[in-house]
Formats: sequence, structure tokens, C-alpha cells
Amino acid sequence: MKYNLRTIMLRAWKNYRKYTELSFAECLHRAWITAKAEELNAKRIERAKMAAGIIEETNTWSGWKKLGYEVLHGSKALFGTELIWGSKGDGAIYKARFFGRSQVQEIATV
Repeated sequence: MKYNLRTIMLRAWKNYRKYTELSFAECLHRAWITAKAEELNAKRIERAKMAAGIIEETNTWSGWKKLGYEVLHGSKALFGTELIWGSKGDGAIYKARFFGRSQVQEIATV
């Protein structure tokens, strides 16, 4: 597999500036863990989505928020899966819940 080295370095520098207590080497290590986990995470999401029989666009609560949407109050996640999270440097596994496009609305701007 080929990795986008530019993206890895940008993530390492972003983390280095954000977490001033970490060395650049540690930030680079975490960026590599994240890059290596991306493909595996994408496969896990696709497998869980297929197992649940979901065909609509899905994303996590925070993923929808970054795209300018909010999950409707009271909505239940369509499916969940375990993903690798590399930003803490330990490759910990966490449970992610996914919501469908039909469960979100655009964030109202005032």
C-alpha cells in the first residue's frame, strides 16, 4: 500500500503544535499509526454497514458536525463498529456509532 507522505507529515506537524508536551518523533509515530489504520477502519465500516443493510450515506455524530449537519434529537445509530484510533499513540480500539443522512439536518446559521 502507498501512503500519502504529505498528509502524514501535515498531521504530525499539526499534532506537534497542538500537543506541546510531545516530541515531534512521537507526533510522527502517531500520524503513521493513524495512516495505517485508515484502510482497516474503512473496511470495518463498510462491512458493518453491509451487515446492517444500510445503503444511505452514513457518518459519525462528529463527522456530520464537521460537514455542517447535526443529528436529529432522539435519533438512534443505524450501526456501530470498532475502529482503531491512532492519535493517542497506542492504537486503542474504540466503538463508533454511525447515523444516516436521513437522520441529520443542516445546522441553522443565525
